[in-house]
Amino acid sequence: MTEIPATPTPLPFDPATTALVVIDMQRDFLLPGGFGESLGNDVTLLRAVIEPLTELLACARAAGITVIHTREGHLPDLSDCPPAKLRRGNPSQRIGDPGRFGRILIRGEYGHDIVDELAPIAGETVIDKPGKGAFYATELADVLQQNSIATLLVAGVTTEVCVHTTVREANDRGYECVVVADCVGSYFPEFQRVGLAMIAAQGAIFGWVADSADVITALTTTAPVTA
Repeated sequence: MTEIPATPTPLPFDPATTALVVIDMQRDFLLPGGFGESLGNDVTLLRAVIEPLTELLACARAAGITVIHTREGHLPDLSDCPPAKLRRGNPSQRIGDPGRFGRILIRGEYGHDIVDELAPIAGETVIDKPGKGAFYATELADVLQQNSIATLLVAGVTTEVCVHTTVREANDRGYECVVVADCVGSYFPEFQRVGLAMIAAQGAIFGWVADSADVITALTTTAPVTA
């Protein structure tokens, strides 16, 4: 057992019961010309997450902790996409419409998949989710239970939407969550700041916030986990 230096307090954790959850680092959200940019967003704010997250992911793999990736998207017939969600976006660039990287947020399309720098490797779980939260209508709860996970290191995009929703869902289910500040991103700098503050407020009401350098140090000073 070791500790992660975090806000509001250091958090003890056991790598054997810890998972890194990488949320929605998909081409449709992060690449120029993708769905995120079509909504008028500056994707460079999300792409800044790739470099520190690449280092954190490599460290997590070396430490032998469970790694889980998520992808937000829908079935080709959109039967799992509520009408209220389908109406989101510009009239010519909505979920299911043709985009630069294939049909927008449709499973199996190039844009739906994870950016090359963070591509899953053999043995890592990929959760396809139709909603903002990673628990809704997915097998995530079963995967965590099967791996005896108690602590989640949370990374990905966007901080105020899919990250926040997943952390809140996890908190309600009894998981300790550490949101890695420089490994989550938002299209809106103010949302990033406030989103992180909300998580750690009132004595870690939803979870803890830590920098990747501190998480990496905690992982590298712990003996690797063997199968």
